[in-house]
Amino acid sequence: MEISPSDCPFPGCLFCVMKEENPSKRRSNIMKFFKDLPMQNEDGQVLPISGLWNTAMAHPNDPEFINLGMFECMAALIWKGLKNRRWLSRDQNIYIPYYAAHIIGSYTMNLEEFAIAAVNAAVIPPLVELLRGRLTWVEQRVAVRALGHLATYASTFPAVARHDEVLELSIQLSLSSLEIVYSHFYKSVDRRPRYHCDLLTRGMGGAEMESRKAEEWASQLQCWSLQLINCYAFKPEFLVDICKPELVGKLPWMWGGLVNENSPAGIGLLRTICHHKIGQGYVVSCPGVLEALCDIARSSDDWQYMAIECLLWLLKNPSTCHKVVDIAAPALIDLADITKLGDHVRLGDFIVEVLEECMQTCHSISSHVKEQMEELLISKQRFKWEKSMSKEDLQIKQAAALVVKLEGNSLFSTGKIAEAAAKYSEALALCPVRSKRERVVLNSNRSQCYLLLQQPRAAISDATRALCLHRPFNGHAKSCGGGHRRTTCLAWLKRACWMQFCS
Repeated sequence: MEISPSDCPFPGCLFCVMKEENPSKRRSNIMKFFKDLPMQNEDGQVLPISGLWNTAMAHPNDPEFINLGMFECMAALIWKGLKNRRWLSRDQNIYIPYYAAHIIGSYTMNLEEFAIAAVNAAVIPPLVELLRGRLTWVEQRVAVRALGHLATYASTFPAVARHDEVLELSIQLSLSSLEIVYSHFYKSVDRRPRYHCDLLTRGMGGAEMESRKAEEWASQLQCWSLQLINCYAFKPEFLVDICKPELVGKLPWMWGGLVNENSPAGIGLLRTICHHKIGQGYVVSCPGVLEALCDIARSSDDWQYMAIECLLWLLKNPSTCHKVVDIAAPALIDLADITKLGDHVRLGDFIVEVLEECMQTCHSISSHVKEQMEELLISKQRFKWEKSMSKEDLQIKQAAALVVKLEGNSLFSTGKIAEAAAKYSEALALCPVRSKRERVVLNSNRSQCYLLLQQPRAAISDATRALCLHRPFNGHAKSCGGGHRRTTCLAWLKRACWMQFCS
């Protein structure tokens, strides 16, 4: 039997109001509900708020509640939870500030007009208080999410930036979020707040599920903090506050994890910093960051192109080129055969152009790196020459390379690894630059030799070159043979990286 509105134990609740069919009356009742809710002290208030939370998650672009006092209501409920701890501890009111901040964040993540309405409703001050940690890390997580959405839009960013502490609090959270969640929740299995557990698992699963979800939320807390910082990083006037060694030095190792696969996390913020010349100066002066960018550029990470762009910007800047060229150039040389990376076409050609320009303008390149750059330019010239060669001449060169490769294979099988590597180098010199499939095999074979010879840097270089020649690059090959070769290259690259890390 259905319960009629008159039988509802909470007269005027949101569920009853939403059943009203008359549009004018429905609108009036919704406005009254949002106005009255923060002033009520009866039990059961969490029910309509959780219902609104579900609506916000499912329909964040629905405008029905936006101009009816919804944002004012959420702000008032957060203030009530912060100022009235007695009310907060009653019934299930402890959930309400979390839901209220989450609702604000959901309704402001897509549409700028909703964000403007939220700012006009004065939601920022209570969100900043949650960001301070006035309640717990769970509320900090949704507060930084909501503030990150508000800071995304040009029209609402100034309102966020007027609160000077937001940037500093976000930086602190990005650095300490994992430790906060670990110390305040993860390690204390027997003393975890009940409402934290309920929010994490929705009542499903035990301690193991709670711990797994807490790890995901900790990663989100860090990623959303970085996203908020990133909004500030687009403004040069904030770079001095952002580019502190304790933050910049850790950015390459801040990643979103599997649960935040769409978040560029630390490398995304680093890219924004490198977009400004003043930011480039901070990056090159921070120990270890340049080497980390080279490692990410060589990886098959989804955000690999961001690291490549950072390295190219640093080389194009005359004031930083001489500081980075000996480290950045070898990594980019290995990547010069990339034809397309995601939406970035002709990336390899652009890398070659930047390196060629660098050779002409930078006079502090070491002889070893300069030699590598010259070899790259020669190989590109060879590619042009080969276009005018006859098919028969190309086949002769391919056959000669194949003979030498087979000699290398024979040496490798008898344990003469150094001699095999030398044969693969000889074969690469003979093999036409246009014969990409054959060069993939030769580079990957030589990479394996270098691994066995305990030369991880050389192994990383060859494995990267093999992957760049493979099609599709940074993707899963469709053919069985190609897929196997790419998987092998990736495995060797990982092993080489591990050896380099341990050395």
